[in-house]
Amino acid sequence: MIFGLEFMDPWRLLILLLIPLVIAAYIWALKRKKKTGMRYTNTTLVAQVMPKQSQWRRHLALALSLLSLGALSIAWARPIGTEMAPRERATIVLLIDVSRSMSATDIAPTRLDAAKAAALSFLDELPKQYNVSVVSLALSADGLVPPTTDRTMVTTAINSLDYEDSTAIGEGIRLAMDELGRAPKGDDESNAPGAIVLMSDGGDNWGYSPKLAAQECATKHWPIYSVAYGTDTGYVDFEGQRNPVPPDTALLGEISSITGGKLYTAQDADQINRIYESISSQVGQVPVEKEVTAQWAGYGLAFAVVAALAAVSLAARWP
Repeated sequence: MIFGLEFMDPWRLLILLLIPLVIAAYIWALKRKKKTGMRYTNTTLVAQVMPKQSQWRRHLALALSLLSLGALSIAWARPIGTEMAPRERATIVLLIDVSRSMSATDIAPTRLDAAKAAALSFLDELPKQYNVSVVSLALSADGLVPPTTDRTMVTTAINSLDYEDSTAIGEGIRLAMDELGRAPKGDDESNAPGAIVLMSDGGDNWGYSPKLAAQECATKHWPIYSVAYGTDTGYVDFEGQRNPVPPDTALLGEISSITGGKLYTAQDADQINRIYESISSQVGQVPVEKEVTAQWAGYGLAFAVVAALAAVSLAARWP
């Protein structure tokens, strides 16, 4: 593997062995020239007939020629690279925490309002052919919208979210998995790729274990992208008492790690928007292999042109 590339005809890379041989021959020629010395006594006349060549231009011409040879050799071996291509179909479950701690105002106007606004922006970033489901989590999980391409229905469900008691993240993950299983299958009856976007400040305190739920999700190859809302100074007032509600990034991070997803921490609304742009690019694209022979041939041609210009400058006699 060279430069992270696989090759369709790797045996052709043997031509790269010419490069160290050329370098060795070049060094030998330079040393031999020094040993031979000047055979003419009238150096002034020789200087007029054969002007001195620039040493660095000669080295540069050789280096560019070798780079051209290397790039063309890689192109000849038919390299295969990786690029990101849009998914044709997928299902995304928006799992949104509506527990009382999400009413904290450390992210204006509240954590939940900021999450709802960011979820709507995220929805706009997703391809229209994607199915989207909405699940709320508090004391229990509630499937508000089954997987659908109807963006109006999803938007209405997000806007209708309101506060409830407790936080049962494990129950929410399990219901989100049920929703992913309900997504329409492909023409070959295969399940569409799926992902869960968990918007929460953590603090699980009810129901099924979130870690066990994450392990079950991992067996289905459904990553969980967690967005941890809030700051360490966040609080809510309840029954006359002020209760600190810092985000539980450790739990949310472990959930994402188990499933092969990623944890994002959100400190303000602007950062949340950037996070959702990143998530949409990850769930909306898939790496595909592609032959990149033309790209490397282009590199080789560019190096060859510059090497030729350097060689011409060696032959030119400047005033």
